[in-house]
Amino acid sequence: MLKSEIRALYKSKRKDLSPYDIARISSQVQALVMNSLPFQGKYISLFLPIEQQFEINTYGLLEDIVLKGGFPVLSKSNFSDHSLSLYLYEGSSQLELSSYGIPEPKFGRLVPESKLDYVFVPLLAVDEKGHRVGYGKGFYDRLLAQCKPNCLFIGLSLFDEFIEITDLHGDDVPMHLCFTPNGRYDFR
Repeated sequence: MLKSEIRALYKSKRKDLSPYDIARISSQVQALVMNSLPFQGKYISLFLPIEQQFEINTYGLLEDIVLKGGFPVLSKSNFSDHSLSLYLYEGSSQLELSSYGIPEPKFGRLVPESKLDYVFVPLLAVDEKGHRVGYGKGFYDRLLAQCKPNCLFIGLSLFDEFIEITDLHGDDVPMHLCFTPNGRYDFR
């Protein structure tokens, strides 16, 4: 399927999920992540959910990263050049909703991409080799291309299924791991 078709399909599938479904699935995925990855001393880029897009809820994961001694890093989107600025998470008072409904830091200490140990990547769908379909602006592909070689790229999916993406291109950066409601997939 083409990315545009996949986007339309999975946006529709997300809308069919109830708030309860999203909360339940988010908890399942979070538990798998917590049982699989060490957070102590790690710099971890985490996206926060765009609620009107019915995204997986990552606030529990944010709390767990803090409790386990990790350093959460949140991004702020620049829509003029499709880049992300990274900020160390210092508390909920740091957050505001952007005009796109994205919870983002309004202030904080900048963190260079080279410091990241893990990047949690938002996605609509994923294929069997770790390629993902996002919203199509390339924010995360640009970020991942700037990370250190041993940084792990991790997808979080609301669905236990893989799709075939027929229009991949050279700038698409595959993930190393993906967590779904019922599984952990390693693409390395």
